[in-house]
Amino acid sequence: MSTQPPPPLPLDFSAVLSESKRIINAHSRHFLALSVLFLLPLSFSVTVFSTIHNLLLHHHSGHRPKSLLSRPPPLLPSLAQLNSQSSDQFNFPRHHHHHHHDDDDLQLPIETLALVACFALFFFVFTILAIGSISYSVLHGFYGRPVKFVSAIKSGLTSFFRLFITHIVVELLLSLVALLFLCSFYFVIKGLDLVCLEIDTDSPYFLALAVVYSVVLLAVLLYFKVNWSISSVIVVAESSWGVPALRRSGYLVKGMRRAVLYFFLSFGLVSGILTWTSSIAAAKLGGDALGGSQGWNSWFFVAQIVVTSALLTLILLYFFAAQTVLYMYCKAVRGELASEIAQEFAREYVCLPFDDEKVPHLVSVVYT
Repeated sequence: MSTQPPPPLPLDFSAVLSESKRIINAHSRHFLALSVLFLLPLSFSVTVFSTIHNLLLHHHSGHRPKSLLSRPPPLLPSLAQLNSQSSDQFNFPRHHHHHHHDDDDLQLPIETLALVACFALFFFVFTILAIGSISYSVLHGFYGRPVKFVSAIKSGLTSFFRLFITHIVVELLLSLVALLFLCSFYFVIKGLDLVCLEIDTDSPYFLALAVVYSVVLLAVLLYFKVNWSISSVIVVAESSWGVPALRRSGYLVKGMRRAVLYFFLSFGLVSGILTWTSSIAAAKLGGDALGGSQGWNSWFFVAQIVVTSALLTLILLYFFAAQTVLYMYCKAVRGELASEIAQEFAREYVCLPFDDEKVPHLVSVVYT
């Protein structure tokens, strides 16, 4: 008679954080160097992004009133069409200012898109490098292996392509799911129109249907995100990437999805509140700077950027470390960690001749 496997143990959030803190404190200078190299630029870019965006908006809005005041009223072109002489008088300046206004309208989106593209590329590259180096360091610290800075950087570089492909696959799959929901929503609306149940976009029925679809879509996306939450650590630890890494992540978190969701929402909520507060403060202080007051030269404004960047760096460090520890916990629940720990201990001992006929002891991991 086959025995049923034991149910998954409840995820102890404090135990994961405690183990992450232990590993970080044991190699504090190593993780400090990695944080300064990868996480601090990442946090600083997130902190100042909203300020730079507000500067661009204010710069163009400051020039907009002149072009608007110099434009003729809408009535003048119609009168100019009735008189050829007056049309020559009205059309040239109107045409000139119209192009100037269009140039201002086009320049702002181009600069904004360029800023967003540069920020997204910078954020993506540094995030991948941080995941590769920090996950490698935490894995070695967990097993008690030596943690070397050069080896961590090398791991971040060698796993960059695999992490890049895996993240692209995740984004493509999530985008495909969202596209399927949008298509189904469109076909539902068209189907209701065919049966003579026309729904106006301003009607409460359309709004209710859109809310239902949005909630269901959000739940489905969260489900997949939780399933694939430790795929990046799997890429670094097991050299598995792409769809196999996603399947492996789904297998490891099975039975603990609710706890994993709580884990990631906790870090996301803290970092989101910090970033949101920083954006509001940056908008206020940046507005003072644009209005002619102290602004960028204010010590409080500089201190706000420094403190927010430092706190966000610390949060990201603990998040990436705890994500790796969470991966180890999931392996322990699946019974995969005991044999690996036994192999790690076996490397530290020498087999003596009089021990050849003895049965080796197995190392087991006990969770309370």
